[in-house]
Amino acid sequence: MSTQQITIDLPEPVMRQLMRIAAATHQSIEALVAQSVLSNLPPSVDNAPPELQTELLTMQGLSVEELYAIAQAQSEPAQRDRHIELLQKNEAELLTPEERQELSALRQSADHLMLRKAYAWSLLRWRGEKISALADLPVPA
Repeated sequence: MSTQQITIDLPEPVMRQLMRIAAATHQSIEALVAQSVLSNLPPSVDNAPPELQTELLTMQGLSVEELYAIAQAQSEPAQRDRHIELLQKNEAELLTPEERQELSALRQSADHLMLRKAYAWSLLRWRGEKISALADLPVPA
């Protein structure tokens, strides 16, 4: 990985803390700063499907309210019901070729919804929003 050099001014207490951690962990201050910056960036979209990367990056500019709306989004009940119906037919090996394509499209749509939701939650957490425990989240009807 290539590196770029930047110069930043850090407050004295931050610099002392970095020096203590560097000495205790046998790391360079540069490595600690790079690790801190990397761990405090918004989540990367590099591993997301290419067709979603631009949308996910755009989400970084959304308001907290907009991110919560995405994070709490649900698929349409009719779409969810059809997906379940096709999954059951698939399990019984009764799908037509057209239904197989429909099931694939519904699965991809559900996967993309879940990825957008997860990314919205991670952006909210990155912004310092308190995230409820999984057990405390509402269960879709």
